[in-house]
Amino acid sequence: MLIGICSDIHGLLSTEAYQALSGCDYILCAGDVERPVVLMELETIAPVIAVRGNCDALELGGPKLNESFNLGGVQFFMTHRPEDIHTPPEGTQVVVHGHTHIPRDEMINGIRYLNPGSTRKPRGGSSKSIIKLTAENGQITNLKFVEL
Repeated sequence: MLIGICSDIHGLLSTEAYQALSGCDYILCAGDVERPVVLMELETIAPVIAVRGNCDALELGGPKLNESFNLGGVQFFMTHRPEDIHTPPEGTQVVVHGHTHIPRDEMINGIRYLNPGSTRKPRGGSSKSIIKLTAENGQITNLKFVEL
């Protein structure tokens, strides 16, 4: 199962991000879309699992602050801000977050922490980016950061 991960879109899904996510079986969005139409655009590519970011309007409803789910046999936990992670739910293999606009791939206590960076406003000298990974039989078998 090919999974695209994006975050910090901030109101406009670029053509480059749309093309990079095309072909994915699922898209994970770690918040700060700012406009509900962005989630609708992502849905034209693949089913989307999204969380609400600090720049997403509460009155619009929509995504929760965090989500736990299983794709390809891999147990994910997703939230927008890394400071909201605390202790991931039991069995979590991968934590996905956004907010910092800086790509991250780090193992901590057997859990993989991922941040795709930002599709529009990178920070810390990074480029605009997303993550594409393959999850199958309970494992991540391939992961790459895709610069936009």
